[in-house]
Amino acid sequence: MPMRAFVVDDEKLISDTLSAILRLHGYEAHPFYDAETALAECGKTTPDIVVSDVMMPGMNGVEMAIEIRKRVPMCRIVLFSGEVNTESTLESARRDGYDFEFLVKPIHPADLLARLNAAVYRECGPVEESHPA
Repeated sequence: MPMRAFVVDDEKLISDTLSAILRLHGYEAHPFYDAETALAECGKTTPDIVVSDVMMPGMNGVEMAIEIRKRVPMCRIVLFSGEVNTESTLESARRDGYDFEFLVKPIHPADLLARLNAAVYRECGPVEESHPA
């Protein structure tokens, strides 16, 4: 069964593109364009992995990650941002006991896949890749 990934970014193109790339590599990937919608879906469908931008309108990615971690403690979470002022938000979460993997934008898809596969491998073995025929 493929790993279920939520990809959250208020930039639709980024969320859709990362979701498509993950699908090509064996993930069941679902794009979301805001944290609130991803959290609502988390109540219905449990993600194995969440990949999210930090800086978004409304609830930011760190706040969403904390809520998801409370609901789904085994969910792997990878946050990314291109803004330098996100470090204080991440540091605040660390002080509260939440330490999330963090990547800097722009993210090369190969780097993202390697980080996700490493996180998954640590938990349950390698992700099997599927390639379109």
